[in-house]
Amino acid sequence: MNAVEFHSSRNFAQTQFGRIACVERGSGPVALFVHALPLCGYQWRWALDELAPMRTCLAPDLMGLGYSEVRPGQDISFESQAKMLAAVLDARSIDRVDLVANDTGGGVSQIFAAMFPERVRSLTLTNCEVSDLWPNQMLQQFYGALKAGLVGESFKVMATDLAAAQAQLASVYEHPDHLTAETLGVYFGPFTDSAERRDLVRGFAEAERNRDQIVAIAPRLRVSKIPAQVLWGEADTAFDGPASVEWLSANLGGLRKVITVPRAKLFWPEEHPRLLTVLLKEFWSSLS
Repeated sequence: MNAVEFHSSRNFAQTQFGRIACVERGSGPVALFVHALPLCGYQWRWALDELAPMRTCLAPDLMGLGYSEVRPGQDISFESQAKMLAAVLDARSIDRVDLVANDTGGGVSQIFAAMFPERVRSLTLTNCEVSDLWPNQMLQQFYGALKAGLVGESFKVMATDLAAAQAQLASVYEHPDHLTAETLGVYFGPFTDSAERRDLVRGFAEAERNRDQIVAIAPRLRVSKIPAQVLWGEADTAFDGPASVEWLSANLGGLRKVITVPRAKLFWPEEHPRLLTVLLKEFWSSLS
């Protein structure tokens, strides 16, 4: 799926949170893919194409990112994002999903799984926020710049400046030089629309609030029966891999499998989509 196909495939779910952008591929049981910050559903483009023969793959854009249209000042905390995902499923009359998530999408998805366990057929978490083990120093600096409004302005620049974007994203991509102007335009183009659009993303700076929300649902994760797997890129610098994997291993009640991916950084599901889809197919097959 290229950028033109992605844009032409977009539909909107009308919810109380606003018009939520979604791209859909395939047929069969529904798989819900929840993307990273500051990306959008386009992060999953290769996986959606690969998995379309066996799943209806749904990739929404989180509030404050991508092409979802929400009002200025809309609460975009992790808990609100989880409730928004439920509203999207309601709008499409979808009962249950295989949930797949990366980075901030993983934090949101843990809350979704805890709040709506009956709606989750299986859970796949890749590198993401875990309990109270974040933010590290790098993320603290990022959230500080985000709160100050500097990050939104940086995203505006990254929409059209390929070299600047590749340099900024070197810590989260194993191969930032593989990022194209087309891809960066999809991710960061919305931030060129208006100052209000850039201001909305500052809501993600509330790291302590989001961390508290994740910590609060830990007891529900421990008793969860949802079949789960953790796929973790070992070269991630945003989250503490060993401590995070140890916590998830001890606190995901339905955990079936943990796999580490050598040399892979935070956004590895986008860089290694074939590996992701093979692991998803194996996991889903083992549950049927």
